[in-house]
Order: sequence, then structure tokens, then C-alpha cells
Amino acid sequence: MNRRRIPPERIFALVVGIERYAAGSGWDLPGPARDAMRFRDWLLARGVPDSQIQLHLAPLPGAAPDVPFRPADHDSLRRAFIEDIPGRRDEALWVWWGGHGVLDGYENLALYTADATLTDRRAIDVESALTRLRSDVASGFGLQMWMVDACRTFDEQHHFAQSLSTERFPTGARVAAHEQTLMFAAGRGQRAGNDPERRLGLFSDIVLRELPDDPLPEALPLFDAVKARMSALREAGHTTQVPSLRLETPERRELIGWGESVRAQPAEPPAARVITALLAYPLMNDRDERQILVNELPSAVVARMPRHPMPRTDVIGIFRAVRAQPDGLWKLYAAVTLIDDDPVRASELKSSVQDFLSDPEPGM
Repeated sequence: MNRRRIPPERIFALVVGIERYAAGSGWDLPGPARDAMRFRDWLLARGVPDSQIQLHLAPLPGAAPDVPFRPADHDSLRRAFIEDIPGRRDEALWVWWGGHGVLDGYENLALYTADATLTDRRAIDVESALTRLRSDVASGFGLQMWMVDACRTFDEQHHFAQSLSTERFPTGARVAAHEQTLMFAAGRGQRAGNDPERRLGLFSDIVLRELPDDPLPEALPLFDAVKARMSALREAGHTTQVPSLRLETPERRELIGWGESVRAQPAEPPAARVITALLAYPLMNDRDERQILVNELPSAVVARMPRHPMPRTDVIGIFRAVRAQPDGLWKLYAAVTLIDDDPVRASELKSSVQDFLSDPEPGM
């Protein structure tokens, strides 16, 4: 994808490296803080001002750098996506993230924050962050690049006693103005390799060695270089992980594996978009408030409606129950906007319902 060169001073970077978690020493991960500092040094060497780099670290004892950094807890990183990034007027965004991650039951990547515990696994939902950053709340960031060195194992494989604690970020109006590129260290269901002795992530180290002089490089050549080095390590039996690249433009989303396009599809299917619009409402994360919403729906709908304590699963059940009724989705829209009259969320919900009704998906 050829594009004009963006001046380094117009690039903003959110750089995250989390080695230590509130969950205890069993979660220690030597390397991400050092990798984050190496990436910071790479940006500085290519002319990106230090004032344009927002550094969030949770280093292990003895690994703290001698430069100022911000904490990497959930509140601090949430603030970065809600306030810090949207409040800027730069042209391009880098997000570098090293730490623990997991795929939830809906294939969304959750990146744990430093205050995650076994009973409160606080995390940043990558899909939610991406949705927010491609809305008009971040209109200045036309180009966005992510490097994510984290596992993408399935959550249920870890047998946690309690579910993930994630949050859907509020979003603005959709605009066709952003190009988002994400490079993942590992494939679906895979772990990301880490070298505790050298204190580095396998993927991060390769990326840092292959990054060119351009502070905002072309994604495909960089991915090809990373892929070639990772392939050599796989053939030598040093790793099994498969990096992947996701390209998101206003027109389409494309996932690329070992150099071949493995899937291309619209950015979000109609039904999924309705679910996303519903989950953007804070009331959907509260079981009692969801019950108040259900009480506003016609009794014929409520009588056969499956319920679930997990917010997303419950919202999907509500959606499927109401869509089977004449004007059911519009009755749901009326009930939701009666309880929460936020105009931005209402506009997206209305638009998503219209899109779904004009092109419903088989089986939904």
C-alpha cells in the first residue's frame, strides 16, 4: 500500500510493556518492558520526538528503565484509549504492546493489564479499541499500526474460575477514513514465545531487527521479513508460533498468514454490528439494568427469551429473541433508547438495525 510519507513529529506512539501482574509471580513475563524500551529507542532514532511517545510499563524488579514512564494498570490504559489518543491531532498512530493475552469465547483478543488478578482479569479488548479508533473520535489518525506480542490461546483452556473482565469502549460515529494494520505474534490458539534469559519476546526481537528506517513502514514488506525469519526458526524446531497480519481499510478487512490471504470479508457482519452497538451501552454490562430493559419489551418476546449472566451472551440471546418478532428490533431500539438517550450510541444502533434488516445473515 503506497502512501505519502508522514513527518515523524506527526506520529504518536502508545508503547506498552507489562512484565509483572497483580495475579502473582506465576504471571511474571521477563522481556516486554525491555522490548518496549527498544521500540522507543527505534522511534527516537527515526526522529519521533520523545513528547510523542507515551510509555506505559510494569517492569519486574531490577528491570525499570531510567526514563519516566506511566503505569500499565487498567485505568491508565483505558484513559489512553478514551482520552489521551483521541485528544490528539496527529496523523498516524503506533500501538506497541507486549504482555499476556488471551482469546475470549468470541475470538476477541483481550490484553491483560498489570492489575489483572485471578478473580478480576482486567484487560483491554482489542476489537473495542480498534472500533473506537476508527470512529470520528480519532479522526486525525488516518494511519494506525499495531504490533502485539501476546499469546492468543483460548480462554477456556486455562480453566479460570471466573470469566474475563473486559469492557467495550464507547465509540463515535463511523467514518470511512482509517487504515488499521495489526501484526500479531501468534496465530489463533497459539502461545507467543518468550526468552526469559535474554528478557525479550521472540516476535518483538524479530520485528525490532527488521524494522526499516521509515518510522511508519509499509506493512507487507515488514511482515514478509518477519515471516521469513520466523519460518526459519520453525523449521529449526525453535518455535511453533505463526505470526499474522490484519489489514483494515474502510472497504474491507483482510487476514494474511504465511504470505497468502486466508480470509477477506466485510469489516463487520450485520448481526455482529447490532450486537456491538448494543454492547456499547453501559447498561448492557449490568445484569440488573439489562433486566430493566427486558421488562420494557413485549411479554410475547420475553416469555421465550434465554437469559445468561455473561453480558455478551445475554445480549445475543435478547437479539435473537426480538428479531423473530415483527418489528422486534425496533421495539428493542425503543426500549434501549428510552433507558439511555445518548444520541451517538442511538445513531449507531439505529444504523446497525437498518443494515441488518436490509441484509440479514442466514441462521441469525
